[in-house]
Amino acid sequence: MSDEAPPIRHGRQPLLNDALVVLQAPTQAWSAADGDVGAAPIHGVFHGDWRYVRALTLRVAGEPVEATGTARDAASAAFHGLARAIDDGTPDPRVLVERVRRVAPGALAEHVAVRNGLEHPVVAEIEVRVEVSIAELSTVKAGLPSPVALSWDGLRAGDGTRSVAIVAPGAEVERQGDAVVARWRLEVPPGGAAEAALELAIDDPSIVVGPAASRRIDELPASGDASLDRWAARAADDLRALLLDAGQGPFAAAGAPWFMTLFGRDSIIAARLLLPLSLELAEGTLRTLAARQGVVVDSATAEQPGKILHEVRQATFTMPGEGIVLPPVYYGTVDATPLWISLLHDAWRAGLPLQAVRELRPALEAALGWMRDHGSPDGSGFLKYVDETGTGLANQGWKDSGDSIRYRDGSIAEGPIALCEVQAQACQAAEGGAALLDAIGADGTEWRAWAEAMRERFRAAFWVERGGERYPAIALDGDGEPVDSKTSNMGQLLGTTLLSPEEEAHVASLLVAPTFASGWGLRTMSDDQGGYWPLSYHCGSVWPHDTGIVIEGMLRAGLVDEARILAAQLVRTADAFDGRLPELFAGLSTEESSSPVAYPASCRPQAWSAAAVVPVHAALTAG
Repeated sequence: MSDEAPPIRHGRQPLLNDALVVLQAPTQAWSAADGDVGAAPIHGVFHGDWRYVRALTLRVAGEPVEATGTARDAASAAFHGLARAIDDGTPDPRVLVERVRRVAPGALAEHVAVRNGLEHPVVAEIEVRVEVSIAELSTVKAGLPSPVALSWDGLRAGDGTRSVAIVAPGAEVERQGDAVVARWRLEVPPGGAAEAALELAIDDPSIVVGPAASRRIDELPASGDASLDRWAARAADDLRALLLDAGQGPFAAAGAPWFMTLFGRDSIIAARLLLPLSLELAEGTLRTLAARQGVVVDSATAEQPGKILHEVRQATFTMPGEGIVLPPVYYGTVDATPLWISLLHDAWRAGLPLQAVRELRPALEAALGWMRDHGSPDGSGFLKYVDETGTGLANQGWKDSGDSIRYRDGSIAEGPIALCEVQAQACQAAEGGAALLDAIGADGTEWRAWAEAMRERFRAAFWVERGGERYPAIALDGDGEPVDSKTSNMGQLLGTTLLSPEEEAHVASLLVAPTFASGWGLRTMSDDQGGYWPLSYHCGSVWPHDTGIVIEGMLRAGLVDEARILAAQLVRTADAFDGRLPELFAGLSTEESSSPVAYPASCRPQAWSAAAVVPVHAALTAG
């Protein structure tokens, strides 16, 4: 008999594309379009890294409400429907139900109004059922049915640390196991209305991030393009709802449902794209990450002195079936550190007081030092990564899935990996860091020389000629050889000072060609590569933030015409997604599909997808 433990069984990751979410970080509620919660695996009420409610259903006269439409913003939704069981049966509906859900940090309010257009009174028997099920977010993501055991005190249920309380004024309340059923008998006069309300209050003293005290993000000016302006308004609303604070000022949670926390790369990129709309967000993001900057070498967490973290969780975050186990504070990212430096530089250029730069000088010098002393462990001068634990992220750039770094024939590269865009980010960070040091009376000469040396190394090692085309490879592999697939990563070299103007123009011409530009946005991999698949997470899909970063780089490089081509494609896509661009979607072209095709597990709203509207707006309104 074997003593080996049985393999961990895992289900399927919940699909998200048909679900509706209302949120105000760090709380979110996922439901069907009619407002009922419970029919799909993603459904529930979440707070931080835990789900508290698995189902929340409404019945009127014993029947579901028949949905007629939904109006929503980021933090609330109004579900409209009919109660035909108590109507008069004529063709025109006369008894209407409006169900309004509002989410606030740690709270959800459900309000039900029955409106009677008949000439006689009706009695509406209202029932709201709440099924409490406290489970870790990671188990929900894995499709595992693993709620914790609950203890009840009246209408408050908890697991010994966290709890959820239910309040239903005026209702007859019954507990059925771990569910609470609230019932109201509403007498609705002719031409009148009657109402019922239920509230949830969540308490979790272990939560590591809280709601932002300030949720200010300015509006973009009207562009004259109705589709772009709708996207801009929806994006601003979503971004405000995603703001969090860990004690040093606001930052953007990466996205819903899985990333409602601090992510170094995501939060920095969102803040950088949003600089024209919020200097406060940039400063909050900088200070939050500086307060958690690495100070020691710890292979278990990938921490190193000066390194900016990847993510923060309430506890160890496990991904069953993927072999990934991440510690609560995890530093497994190669790009967050140079991106932090560039955010500080760009924020200073945008008006961040020099005093704030002086206060952040220790973090700046430590981050620059990390690039020099730890970022290139083999002494090649290229920033590289490798997971030393075997349970961390195999890839530690923005394309962090295990199969994202592929050769032209589709085979997967072995590490340590040096990504092309990370060298560009490091070059830009060195130039920006030099300017910051000069501004505060120090000397940036070392870092200008470092950036120039990076340009020379890159030009010698990364450019390849394949299939009659010359382009930068996505990466160098563990042997220092180019990983020669054509990917959108090359687009993130634009505007960073890594390339010459001629090289930038050449790369931009490749990116606006139909092999990359799908008509809906920029594919992550050119469709003529061996590893391409339109629904691959990182090898053929379209990520709006990726397209947005490339557009911004094109504008920095003076390539306005190319920027406008990609910007127009994202506006068309945003219109198709009702102004809420998802994390990613399929790389099918406009010739292959008349509308963008969802990647069904794509998160939304996603901070950097929403923030992509800023460079798009800049490109399309440039004089």
